[in-house]
Amino acid sequence: GINGREMAIRTLQHIHYGFGGKPLLIDVNLQIESGERIGVLGRNGAGKTTLLKIISGEIPPDSGAVESPPGIRLSRLPQGIPVHLAGSVFEVVAEGLGERGALLADFHHLSDQLARQGGQEAVARRLDAIHQALDAAQGWDAEREVDTLLTKLDLPAEADFTALSVGLKRRVLLARALAAKPDILLLDEPTNHLDVGNIERLETIIRNWRGTLLFVSHDRVFLQQLATRIVELDLCRMISWRCDYAAYLRRKEAELDAEAQQNRRQDKKLAEEETWIRKGIKARRRRNEGRVRALKALRSERQARLERVGNVRLLAQEAERSGRLVIAAEDLGFAYQGQTVFKDFKTVILRGDKVGVIGPNGCGKSTLLKVLLGQQPPQTGQLRHGTHLQPAYFDQMRGQLDPERTLQDNIADGADKVIINGRPRHIIGYLKDFLFSPDKARSPVRVLSGGERNRLLLAKLFAKPANLLVLDEPTNDLDMETLELLEQLLVDFPGTVLLVSHDRAFLDNVVTSTLVFEGQGRITEYVGGYEDWQRQRALQDPPRSAKKEEHHVRPARPVRQGPRKLSYNETRELAQLPDLIERLEGEQAQLFETLANPSTYRSDGQTVAQARSRLADLEAALASAYGRWEQLEAIDHGADASAS
Repeated sequence: GINGREMAIRTLQHIHYGFGGKPLLIDVNLQIESGERIGVLGRNGAGKTTLLKIISGEIPPDSGAVESPPGIRLSRLPQGIPVHLAGSVFEVVAEGLGERGALLADFHHLSDQLARQGGQEAVARRLDAIHQALDAAQGWDAEREVDTLLTKLDLPAEADFTALSVGLKRRVLLARALAAKPDILLLDEPTNHLDVGNIERLETIIRNWRGTLLFVSHDRVFLQQLATRIVELDLCRMISWRCDYAAYLRRKEAELDAEAQQNRRQDKKLAEEETWIRKGIKARRRRNEGRVRALKALRSERQARLERVGNVRLLAQEAERSGRLVIAAEDLGFAYQGQTVFKDFKTVILRGDKVGVIGPNGCGKSTLLKVLLGQQPPQTGQLRHGTHLQPAYFDQMRGQLDPERTLQDNIADGADKVIINGRPRHIIGYLKDFLFSPDKARSPVRVLSGGERNRLLLAKLFAKPANLLVLDEPTNDLDMETLELLEQLLVDFPGTVLLVSHDRAFLDNVVTSTLVFEGQGRITEYVGGYEDWQRQRALQDPPRSAKKEEHHVRPARPVRQGPRKLSYNETRELAQLPDLIERLEGEQAQLFETLANPSTYRSDGQTVAQARSRLADLEAALASAYGRWEQLEAIDHGADASAS
């Protein structure tokens, strides 16, 4: 029979690795099995990226073995963007194919040159030679593979790579990694700098990809959607949990409970910092329940307010009387170089509101913040601010720590107390809230890891006397601990929060309402977080082809008509979809078998071409069937929820 050892396509045995005299990984063992999707967790600086590089073979361990059966291919998508890459998107992706790809990229580059500059003898001769080499190496298959990838990832083949946005560059790099047809794909924070639409597209692509995946991410929804197993780095050691992310959280909590009882019995004190962090996790899990209740109350209050006063002006007057007004906007509009960023936007933001902003990269979320804060005058409409607004920003604070001074001096500037929410607190106690031990509080900032630096920035932000916090994508470099800490701080914060974020779980856990850029300059407000928006949108929008959906979201109609029930035909369709999907997936699996069988390629090329073209059709049919199934389920759940 087959045991796990034979199925493993990469094995790490007794890996030790140290950095600058400090151990980072101690006796790490890991078996990666074919088809697994492993999520790697751990605090910033725990060695997650190092682990990926050891698995990919980029850095050797100090001791231990990394083994694979022969012929196993790996690609790693790094966190950053390599500087040496240039050329068109097609060329950058084609290079991922190795030699065939490099030939193809040359061919494209030269034919482009010839088309632009005309009859150059030498170029034409080189093109001819490359053409023959491509014929010999079956390079034209590669062209089709690259085109398919570009279509799937919705990438502009001719665009110049260096001119693209960060989000698009990351998508091109993913296509380049997939072009190599790796058996194991390693992704390091793949959702960083992507907007929500692209994160969801990435989830779909990876879910449909048939290889093995190892990824580092702090996007909790992404982890939940994809991971079939969780690997955690903690105190230089690695623990493997064979379950999805939700089950991991439950088991982890139970383990921490058991550990706490064990410690009480032995009455031994863990190292102070660890105690703080463990306590932090426990306390946050406990506080979570209270936080969820508080958030629900705030959301229903916002809903009632929007229903009670349709008219913005009325609402603003009512708010001003009680001195609760923060921002009132009426018919705001803003355009940039002739392009409408937003128009006819109205909202009233009161003290205590936590408002999220969602929209694709480059749609104008930061511009909206600037206009609302009065840093950029609107081109149309009226804007009113309440009195005594004291905003504090998270994005501009990134450089504001002095590396040579201690943590407490950076926050309290030599004093031993800080004023928090109007009350004095001792700086050491305050820093403990941010998981810094007293020893750490007295060390210089330069010894901190990236994640600790982020925690310190938060401590600095919340020690400012602000009543309006503006956070522009604060979650990009935060680890999970810090994320949860920030969520807690924002819900407890008595003032108002404006938050631009692509982290869906973060929005769900913090905001009372969400402003969504819905295309064509329209911004609509939805009560609740990301999931609430998705649910309300599903109820409003009739089915559309999946292709259109990616590019612009339909204008939303106001929700008044309550959840609708499925029609008779829709109920029948919903019942038949699982069978249809099973049939399509069965045929897909057979074709994968056929294409995986070497003898297929010895017959005429027709069989292979037909199988590949049928596969593409099946993939489209499956995507559309899944989309329809999710849609009908959502309507069905909506009706159930309202009936219960």
